[in-house]
Amino acid sequence: MHDYLLPLAKLGDENLRVILYDQLGCGKSQKPLDTALFTTDHYVDEVEELRRILGLGRINLMGSSWGGMLALLYALKYQQNIKKLIVTGALVSTHECVEEMNRLKTLLPKDVQETLAKYEAKWAFSHPEYLKAVDVFYRKFLCRLPQWPEEVTRTLNETSVPVYFTMWGPNEFTALGNLKNLDFKASLPQITVPTLVTGGRHDEVTPRIAQGIHQAIKGSRLSIFENSAHLPMWEEQDEYLQTVREFILN
Repeated sequence: MHDYLLPLAKLGDENLRVILYDQLGCGKSQKPLDTALFTTDHYVDEVEELRRILGLGRINLMGSSWGGMLALLYALKYQQNIKKLIVTGALVSTHECVEEMNRLKTLLPKDVQETLAKYEAKWAFSHPEYLKAVDVFYRKFLCRLPQWPEEVTRTLNETSVPVYFTMWGPNEFTALGNLKNLDFKASLPQITVPTLVTGGRHDEVTPRIAQGIHQAIKGSRLSIFENSAHLPMWEEQDEYLQTVREFILN
């Protein structure tokens, strides 16, 4: 759902129109019982259909996390419809992303690592002790603010389980869904539109991944926010919005 991206609405003025949307199965959009449409192909074409129906012409497209992956996939199919592309905490290889997150887990306190391993071995991903341990990971690598914005908490609490499980899996560290084998890093050089790659220094989708995307897209810009994890639009909001605005308008 779009709630955690609401800071981007502050970019809207006489020069920029900001449109946020909930993809099929999430937020205020329809939630079909049939999960067959929860695929990358559908969601890429959903973005294109939204652009077409709203008569937007060529757009500045921004995506965060999975949305960053989606934005890159859209660019590979429809980049003629993009003016500029911005991705934040984006991934292009599920295996690489999970491998990096598992590496970050080794930086957690030993007791937290043991708790994660214990319940993952049992597939007990909803156990309160497991969720408490995941929260430790999130506080270091998802959002480092001492008090999370209500919009971020609401997004996590209202995550669409059918979409998340179908697309990714039972938790952040276990990818079993439609994205489990996705790796399109080799295709990134096909993207020729002006691209801004951003992320946080402490991001669960690590700067190593952002650097790889930047290197693969010729002429792209890279901006790593030193005091952020996965949500620089909240953690370093003023600097992040200024960076995005300058990229779009210049």
